[in-house]
Amino acid sequence: MKTIHEKMGVEERSDGITLIDAHHHLWDLTKNHYPWLATYEPGTFVGDYRSLIRNYMPEDYAADSAGHRVLATVHCEADHDYNNEVAETRWLHEQSQRAGFPSAVVAHIWFHHDNGEEILNQHLQFPLVRGIRSKPVTAKRPELAHTVKGVSGSMQDEKWLKGFALLEKYGLSWDLRVPYWHLEEAAEVARMYPNVPIVLNHMGFPWDRSPQGLEGWRKGMRALAACPNVSVKVSELGLQDRPWTVEGNRGVVLETVEMFGIERCMFASNFPVSSLQLTYRQLVSNMSEIFSGFSEAQREAFFWRNAKAFYRIDLPEE
Repeated sequence: MKTIHEKMGVEERSDGITLIDAHHHLWDLTKNHYPWLATYEPGTFVGDYRSLIRNYMPEDYAADSAGHRVLATVHCEADHDYNNEVAETRWLHEQSQRAGFPSAVVAHIWFHHDNGEEILNQHLQFPLVRGIRSKPVTAKRPELAHTVKGVSGSMQDEKWLKGFALLEKYGLSWDLRVPYWHLEEAAEVARMYPNVPIVLNHMGFPWDRSPQGLEGWRKGMRALAACPNVSVKVSELGLQDRPWTVEGNRGVVLETVEMFGIERCMFASNFPVSSLQLTYRQLVSNMSEIFSGFSEAQREAFFWRNAKAFYRIDLPEE
């Protein structure tokens, strides 16, 4: 199986771990519009992200991931201009044809908009599209979660749910991205649509590591883990007030694996966003250390086989 580096003709030392990266981003700010990268907005969960306001092309990702056998990658929509959503999908296919990756694309539509199915069909003209990430309305803090229930664009909104049903109609997955205080609501959606494969982004954002915060996170994660159609990306564990360390994140990672089972967990880098905290090599090294107690088959499942199956990635030389 050729790695992405071999496809690009890049000589690399491939003594690192074999991977499929289930979640990363690319962008060309000269050709596409990303509002959050056009003007710096302080106060986001990632902290000061001004270093990300630059092009991040396949060559940059290949340089960051060098040294590892990256077999394939999944590009997740990157908050591109939502008035021109299909432009990102078109551009990503151009990059894949040129560079050999990404190997799968998670695109964007608004479930509660009247033109959702029309936009979805435009995305589906491109063969790498495997799923949709559409972020529902969420509250900024746990104590405010009840204030958005039922509003337009929320997970209780009838129009939103009708749009969500398009995923089952077209055989697509949903990339679920909500903070931990909305996970139980997401589990309700998962139970309503058991035939839609769902993957939780970034482990439900366990930002609050206090006993109370972790218990709220665990409650939501248990609700999702009880839904057999839900998997989880072990990714984006950076906290603004402390560095990314094995000691700091081992607990929440292993709890996640215990709740979901290794067969529903997958490695994801969230690069270049995660580069605000650590290098790609450091990230893989940390994850490898956390998963050192698992069998070789379990580690293979986590680092690449589960993502291959979930996103239906074809590795023709396998």
